[in-house]
Amino acid sequence: MFSGAIMFPNSSPEWGKQLINTVATEALRRMFSASDSLSVDVRCQSPAQLLQGSLDGFRMEGAGLVIRRQFRTQSMNFETDAVAVDFGAVMQGRLALKNGTQAIAQVTLAEADLNQAFRAPLVTQHLVNRQEPALLEASGGQPVSFGGIKLTLNENNSVRLSAVVEAIGMEAIPVTLDATVEVVRRRRIIFGNQKFVESETPAELRDRATVFAKVLGDLLDNMVDLDRFGLDGLTLRLNRLETRDKTLVFSGYAQIEYIPKVNQQSVAA
Repeated sequence: MFSGAIMFPNSSPEWGKQLINTVATEALRRMFSASDSLSVDVRCQSPAQLLQGSLDGFRMEGAGLVIRRQFRTQSMNFETDAVAVDFGAVMQGRLALKNGTQAIAQVTLAEADLNQAFRAPLVTQHLVNRQEPALLEASGGQPVSFGGIKLTLNENNSVRLSAVVEAIGMEAIPVTLDATVEVVRRRRIIFGNQKFVESETPAELRDRATVFAKVLGDLLDNMVDLDRFGLDGLTLRLNRLETRDKTLVFSGYAQIEYIPKVNQQSVAA
């Protein structure tokens, strides 16, 4: 949120570091649709190194960061390797990387935010008017829609998924699946070891509900790909995930290639 020249101060050896912290914080904040808080702390051993734009790295800590206006994270933290920035661009209020860098990353998603994400158009568009042959046979030939998706996080990476299945001329059918969340190829989240929970569906509807539950599980397995929900200039890869106190915690690394340009406003240091 800067533009034009930033005035040089006449004191404080910490000025350069504070300047980069401020510019980096605003540049990274603008990558998200909204945020509750976000801060950056630069690591650099000497003023000369700083003026050359050669940083030992920086740490970002954010809370309530919203991606693509629809997907909220409870927290997102990362700490980069050494990185070179264009100090001239910093003086103009912009953060420009001279080369890409990697960062250790941790992202925490709350159960409530995950359930809100299941109501986002980017997700729901894949769950309505489905016409897989198995669905059409079970619904009497009518397209099927899955609504009211609810995710419950349990211990040991186990989750419970529930939904309501609807089709024209068919009674709405509740379906529930138990599964475990797993990482595949470091970028996809799948629901493994799926098991239909019969007790959550009336006995007379269970035969069809079993079919619907299997298709729902397959759809969700092919939906959660980090590359679909990423940020410009940043690629996230996962090493592990775990359910913890009604949150889903991802640990891995981020490849940061560039910081997207944003509209700038003037700042005087």
